[in-house]
Amino acid sequence: VHLVQLLHGTLVDRMRAVPVAEKCLEMGIFQDEDMDRIQTVTDNRGNRDGARELLSRIVQKKDWFSPFLVALRETQHEDLADDLSGNTGENKQNGMEQTTNEETEVTSQPGHIIEENLKLEENVDDSFSSENSVLETSIEKNSISDVSIGDGSVSNLNEDLGESCTTSDSGTFPFNEDEVERRASPQPDLTLRDYQMEVAKPALSGENIIICLPTGSGKTRVAVYITKDHLDKKRRASEPGKVIVLVNKVPLVEQHLQTEFSPFLKRWYQVIGLSGDSQLKISFPEVVRRNDVIICTAQILENSLLNASKEDEEDFSLIIIDECHHTQKEGVYNNIMRRYLKEKMKNRKLAKENKPLIPQPQILGLTASPGVGGAKSSSKAEEHILKICANLDACRIMTVEEHSSQLKNQVKEPSKKTVIADDKKRDPFKERIIEIMTEIQNYCQLHPKSEFGTQTYEQWVIREERRAAKEQKRRERVCAEHLKKYNDALQINDTIRMVDAYNHLNSFYKEEKSKKTVRSDDDDSDEPAVSKQDETDEFLIGLFHAKKKKLKDLTGKPENENEKLIKLRNTLMEEFTKTEEPRGIIFTKTRLSASALFQWIKDNPKFEEVGIRAHYLIGSGHKSEMKPMTQNEQREVIDKFRRGSVNLLIATTVAEEGLDIKECNIVIRYGLVTNEIAMVQARGRARADESTYALVASTGSGAVEREDVNMFREKMMYKAIQRVQKMPQEEYLNKIESFQLQSIVEKQMKAKKDQLKTYKKNPSLIKFLCKNCSKPICSGEDIQVIENMHHVSVKKDFQSHYHTRENKTLQDKQADYQTNGEIICKDCGQAWGNMMVHRSLDLPCLKIRNFVVVFADKKTTKQIFKRWGDLPIRFPTFDYAAHCPSSDED
Repeated sequence: VHLVQLLHGTLVDRMRAVPVAEKCLEMGIFQDEDMDRIQTVTDNRGNRDGARELLSRIVQKKDWFSPFLVALRETQHEDLADDLSGNTGENKQNGMEQTTNEETEVTSQPGHIIEENLKLEENVDDSFSSENSVLETSIEKNSISDVSIGDGSVSNLNEDLGESCTTSDSGTFPFNEDEVERRASPQPDLTLRDYQMEVAKPALSGENIIICLPTGSGKTRVAVYITKDHLDKKRRASEPGKVIVLVNKVPLVEQHLQTEFSPFLKRWYQVIGLSGDSQLKISFPEVVRRNDVIICTAQILENSLLNASKEDEEDFSLIIIDECHHTQKEGVYNNIMRRYLKEKMKNRKLAKENKPLIPQPQILGLTASPGVGGAKSSSKAEEHILKICANLDACRIMTVEEHSSQLKNQVKEPSKKTVIADDKKRDPFKERIIEIMTEIQNYCQLHPKSEFGTQTYEQWVIREERRAAKEQKRRERVCAEHLKKYNDALQINDTIRMVDAYNHLNSFYKEEKSKKTVRSDDDDSDEPAVSKQDETDEFLIGLFHAKKKKLKDLTGKPENENEKLIKLRNTLMEEFTKTEEPRGIIFTKTRLSASALFQWIKDNPKFEEVGIRAHYLIGSGHKSEMKPMTQNEQREVIDKFRRGSVNLLIATTVAEEGLDIKECNIVIRYGLVTNEIAMVQARGRARADESTYALVASTGSGAVEREDVNMFREKMMYKAIQRVQKMPQEEYLNKIESFQLQSIVEKQMKAKKDQLKTYKKNPSLIKFLCKNCSKPICSGEDIQVIENMHHVSVKKDFQSHYHTRENKTLQDKQADYQTNGEIICKDCGQAWGNMMVHRSLDLPCLKIRNFVVVFADKKTTKQIFKRWGDLPIRFPTFDYAAHCPSSDED
């Protein structure tokens, strides 16, 4: 056996499997079934796999060695027989001794391989303990037969695991791979725990299901197992098999690829990961054709389906949807699923007409918490669960019942605590800000009904700003814009330090002043800078500068500091001194607060003394005022956290869901309470032994009450899932079918409405006014579109209406894309958009939110839009030929 192990690679490479197997059959070593299996594997997967199959079978036969040597010699494999029997010349033996010296050493100490194997397994998923070896896990569908050979025994796991192993007293020997190759890149064992197998079973027999398992219990591992089982069965049946794994966040593509799918599947199948970040040189359909398993963001598949011609459409045999609770309403997951639901409906029709059916993929949904969709009653919660099942065409939703005690041991429930900060004490900084806001409100005669510093105040002030812009009331519009900034400052002061709120206001007014001071476009001009401030600007900028010193002085008084921060500091100190290697995450609402909390920790030496090494983790979108994190920066921070060089993450909701973040001892939700799904996801991060899940909030914030509601909804969700599971199958299927029909009809109605909206108006019917000074800028006929998204003005004298200046916002964000400056109104300094370079042409690219749109239809109406897509007009594509400089030289 040891010799066969040592020469395994050589035998696999040089032995012709079928002739040797036929000879073994003739000599009575093999039975017909052995021969059939070797023949099938060789035909389907090639000679190397056939040789592996032969070796794994022959070592289980009684007295096999001598007849095997005879079979090799009689099929012209004398050199292999000589190598195995050792009957070679002295030189050859010396050579072999040298080449196999290292391997022999390892063979005599098999523990090394085990150790390496287990190390790799630990790396692949920390939440799986390494004692989970193939031979210890009994899985009903994998029959294990043991045959004694000398001092060891051979265990042959059937084809589903694709592994056969020899075991001796000192450990497990891989048998399917050349020893040296194996040591260089050990293959982790793909096995499931009992609770995982329990939820996977229906999917292994081809059913569409949703698997609901808590964070950290190995949902993705179950998906990998189902993927391999599915592809193996397809291969054995000589049918085409193709799996696509859909995720909703770019970092998840690489995470699933590197830590789960690739390590377990790369030996048998082609696995690839794709996201918007991937630099692809070939089309998506081509990538799909070349690979067996594709892991990608759902948007990539959606774009491909929208643009694919009939012959390019790829048939997937299994679609896995990660975080599948997002499969609802107009989400991208739901758009993809609706296509398959339509095909399913079509199949019913085709079946009645006895026509061939459209092949349907198997669907597997994964989630930690499907939620209740804001339901207030148990019947609505049940309806929400049924709708998600309908959208995923699931026959059932699986939770662990039989092996729940094993799951409880695997996923530790953290202890919960709520830390309340008393916000009764005086806050002089807040009082000063409210005084300024009241003064502004009186100046422009705006009187809100909501409280300063709240979300409702923010919504009110945004509505007022839009109304004033439409009615061309500049004073009210500008005051509303400034009130929003002061309201932001109150919210920052409530969350973090006074100094952070002060800095927010100070940088806004610096920017305002520079916007309202316009230099001539001609750099050589000696003209002084011209102030474009009107009476309202002067009042607002003057007011801030008059109060600025007082505000700054207040920020230096520690006795006025935020009570919530004191509670947060105490909680961190307590938790980080409790355990040997503490790790924690603080969840906070905004990028600004994440970055400011990070700064606060850096500025406080006490944290360093207890060993806190913090970093923030924020999203990669460009919608916020703050510079986003790139995918690489996110990955780097998560890796540092995994290694321990960072042990406290300060994160926005980006870290709640999906990302493989090492288990923590402490998870703190800092005044941030959203819905029950987010609560379950965040709590699932605290899964180390004796971990804590804490909510730090102030008494009047309503956060504690919302958390209680979420806990109630979580219980309601589990009860609703149980009721759905116990529902008679016929009733369940009827409900699912009616929800599917409803979903398709709703989509069709929406598409009709959108179509009517798109073609309703003619571009010549609209005019654009500057949002700030109401000056007419251009008409709809002057707008053309580049690449279906950039709206540029092609008006002849458009340049006379604006100045260009350096784009400060992009510089502050340190954005890595190039624009040729910001364009601002010549009369009032209002930003309009950016200059963009398109095929060497400089063009003014406009942002619609900076304008009031006037419709000169039957009656004149004015509106403000956030996005160009909301405007019920289709503009023509940019005509490059009409605008490029003439090539004729004078």
